[in-house]
Amino acid sequence: MDTPEQPQLYLITPSEIELSTFPDLLAAVLDAQPIACVRLSLATRDEDRLSRAADALREVTHARDIALVLSDHTLLADRLGLDGVHLSDAARSVRDTRKTLGEDAIVGSFCATSRHDGMSAGEAGADYVAFGPVQAGVLGDGSFVDLEVFQWWSETIEVPVVAEGALDETMVRTLTPYTDFFGIGEEIWNTDDPAQSLARLVAAMG
Repeated sequence: MDTPEQPQLYLITPSEIELSTFPDLLAAVLDAQPIACVRLSLATRDEDRLSRAADALREVTHARDIALVLSDHTLLADRLGLDGVHLSDAARSVRDTRKTLGEDAIVGSFCATSRHDGMSAGEAGADYVAFGPVQAGVLGDGSFVDLEVFQWWSETIEVPVVAEGALDETMVRTLTPYTDFFGIGEEIWNTDDPAQSLARLVAAMG
C-alpha cells in the first residue's frame, strides 16, 4: 500500500454483517470515496460464514480494484485468494504469516498502543502497523495511543502506520500529518448514512 502525503482510507467491516444488504452498502461507500483497502473483520470464527462473507465482499472490492484482507485467518485468506491478512497479535505471527502467504500478500499487524510491538512487527516484515484506539472510548480499558507515538513513528519509521479506533473529526484533523492510513469502521457503520459520515471524516483531513 502506497503512502502519499494525505492519509488514505482503510475500511474495516462491522463485526456482524447481513450478507443480503452489506455488500451493496459497502459498494456505495467505496464509490463515494477513494478507498485503499477493506478489512473483513467479523466476530465469528466459523469458516463457512467467513468464506461466504469474503466471497461476497471480494466481488465488490475487486470490481473496484481495491484490496481485501481478512482478520487473523491466514490459511483461509490464502485459500480464498484474498489480498492478505490483518493480524491482531502484534508482531508474534508476522514472520510465519509472511512465509505462508508470500512476498506479494499484504500482511498487517495491529499493535494496540505499543510502540515496541510496532517496531517488532515492522522488523518481522509487516506491510503496515496499526495503532489504536486513538482516544479513550466507552469500550476497552481506557487506554489509547499517545499522539507522540504517531509523531515519532512518522519521523523515524518507514513502515506505513494506520490510526484506528475511536476516530472522530477532531482526531482525524490532529492525526492527518502523522499517519499514512485511517482505519475507519464502526465510526461510520453505526450511523444512518455511512457514506455521508465518511465524507465528514475525510473533510476533516483537509
